[in-house]
Amino acid sequence: MDPTIPILETKDLTHVYSAGTPFEHVAIEHIDLSFRLGELVGLIGHTGSGKSTLIQHLNGLLKPSSGKVLFRGEDIWKDKKFTHAVRGKVGLVFQYPEYQLFEETCWKDIAFGPKNQGVSGDELDARVRRAAGFVGIDSELLEKSPFDLSGGQKRRVAIAGVIAMEPDVLILDEPTAGLDAAGRDAILQNIQAYQQAQNACVIMVSHSMEEVASLCSRLVVMNHGAVSMDGTPAEVFTHAEELTQMGLSVPQVTTVFRLLRERGLDLPADVYTVKYAVRCLAAWKEAHQC
Repeated sequence: MDPTIPILETKDLTHVYSAGTPFEHVAIEHIDLSFRLGELVGLIGHTGSGKSTLIQHLNGLLKPSSGKVLFRGEDIWKDKKFTHAVRGKVGLVFQYPEYQLFEETCWKDIAFGPKNQGVSGDELDARVRRAAGFVGIDSELLEKSPFDLSGGQKRRVAIAGVIAMEPDVLILDEPTAGLDAAGRDAILQNIQAYQQAQNACVIMVSHSMEEVASLCSRLVVMNHGAVSMDGTPAEVFTHAEELTQMGLSVPQVTTVFRLLRERGLDLPADVYTVKYAVRCLAAWKEAHQC
């Protein structure tokens, strides 16, 4: 594939629910975005900003009211066969995906997607085991019922079921919702491992500014159905006041550094992760011989 062509792109994408009725609602309007292989993108915005509607267009679950979604430069709605193929290449993991587990064993649940794609035999088994490896599910758990696992393990099995289809684009809607700190860290590491190993494009919807700040190289901010910001975490989090007006926040460490600067400390304005904050404070301490 030509690296200059985005793997996924939206052109003037608009979606109107219940068009022509008293309940008509414009959910997203005139969205122009492009995503490339190797990117890890955070999609953020307040509740009702259009995030869920947008991601359901990216693999053809929703059809645009107007505009286009392009996969490898081609309209995903050009024909039914292509639309179906795109759904295998753009994997979507909904919030609380463990509620969709249904098979007798973890192996069967993970195998369900690629099996429906026509994968069988040794290749199917290899896909299942690779996907399980990415999410940290040990091989001995594959023959167990998913309903016997912990909540965090169920989440991993559900994500593995999408990864087993080996999508070029992996979209996750609040993948760490409801998990404890250890579970959240593990899931985030799993997502990053898949993205790096496959050079996939990963798009992650999250309400946690700390998560997207530490994991993502790019942030897209949605507000009232439109793209309000699109840039690196450093670029986005410098607009703390605007984000607050949208009902969002910035990472806590960013707020702390802003308060320190207001007190006269000459510290950087683009601090948004704890690791970077530690380095900045160490440099400040050394410069001032504290």
